[in-house]
Amino acid sequence: MSGTLNKVMLIGHLGDEVKMHYFEGGGCVGRFPLATNETYVSKQTNERVTNTDWHNIVVRNKGAEICEKYLSKGDKVYIEGRLKTRKWQDEKGNDRYSTEIQCSDFTFLSTKKESESNANNAATQQKPAAASPQPASKPIEDADDDLPF
Repeated sequence: MSGTLNKVMLIGHLGDEVKMHYFEGGGCVGRFPLATNETYVSKQTNERVTNTDWHNIVVRNKGAEICEKYLSKGDKVYIEGRLKTRKWQDEKGNDRYSTEIQCSDFTFLSTKKESESNANNAATQQKPAAASPQPASKPIEDADDDLPF
């Protein structure tokens, strides 16, 4: 195989709000940290251990505006993109490097607000079973549909 591939797929939680930077030409960039977790049981202590990795996500233009509008700290999101390492100099003139994920696609998996409202709805909807029997549902009749199965 002669080609190369630079592809990253992450599912994690936002560690902070999306920070936006707007340019004179109308473009914009959104940046936010994303936390991914790895959990395992330690063989020595037999305890559950969780390691968190932090990733710097960069989203551009319309995608950045959508992320800023709908994402907030703690939200779960799927990110797809590519690794990009930038080189820059600090105040003392030392070379510094920063590795980012240049996001090309994303999917909102859940929001903190949704999770909280789902938990509240589940708590209020748990009621004891009704004492009266439910009427039996009608059996499904064989219909002549054109389904192959």
